Amino acid sequence: MAARPIWRGQIRLALVSIPVELYPATKSGASIQFHQVHEPSGKRIKYEKVVPGIGPVDRDEIMKGYEVSKGHYVLLDPEEIEKVKLESKKTLDLVQFVDVGDIDAMYFEKPYYVAPADDLAEDAFIVLRDALRKSKKVGIGQLAMRGQEYVVAIKPCGRGILLETLRYADEVHKANSYFREIGDSKPDEDMLDLASMLIEKKTGKFDASEFHNRYIDALKELIKEKQKAKGEKVIQDPDADAAPPKGSNVIDLMAALKKSLEAGGGGGAAKDKPKAKPAPRSKARPRSTGTAKKKAAGGRK
Repeated sequence: MAARPIWRGQIRLALVSIPVELYPATKSGASIQFHQVHEPSGKRIKYEKVVPGIGPVDRDEIMKGYEVSKGHYVLLDPEEIEKVKLESKKTLDLVQFVDVGDIDAMYFEKPYYVAPADDLAEDAFIVLRDALRKSKKVGIGQLAMRGQEYVVAIKPCGRGILLETLRYADEVHKANSYFREIGDSKPDEDMLDLASMLIEKKTGKFDASEFHNRYIDALKELIKEKQKAKGEKVIQDPDADAAPPKGSNVIDLMAALKKSLEAGGGGGAAKDKPKAKPAPRSKARPRSTGTAKKKAAGGRK
């Protein structure tokens, strides 16, 4: 079944208007949905909307309220809110062009694919796409969609165009407040060289398919084990969550960098990388159960 566009309209560059369609470029990945369950009865917990001193209330008695001061609200009904929503403007005006590297990565929010709406629009679409590619520029404009207005950036993407919604300035924290405590000292040159060599050794082409959600894998494995055990508790490795030692001296860092280089490991696929040797177990601690080992194995590719 062909994907349905979430928006149809036109991109306008000066006097040129190009009919286009917008499609989501991403989808939900692997996830596990949990519900709250009442353990004694095994039944799922439900929630009621209640007012203190009154009790449960009907849905049609509920309005949206904006708190202007403690305990004081301005009430708005759905019709009033709907009137304020922006009409879905069908034109994206490109009002500015900037260098590809001028927009900080933290401003990019959600990507969409842009395709020509029909055969007649294809020629103008290709001209815009290739002009952006040749100039190495990103087009900026504002787009009204689903009652909201977004700042967007468009850039070439293979045979098509990628549109990305951008965060507004007031949605991004200033970095200085988080980094002010970091000192201005220069790193040791030898350690810097070793770190650079390690980066170079592990450099390769990015392939998203090489990475997967190990947390989800571990959860699925845990659920399988719980099903097999019919609800019995799964014993965890007592060393699994132990905090790493807080070594901070220069010798430890230098040794770790050297060992990393000696261990090898380029930027190829995960299957080509050497397996890490397990750390020796403490004799004072009991060994983990087979269940925990299976869980750990499920988290590795």
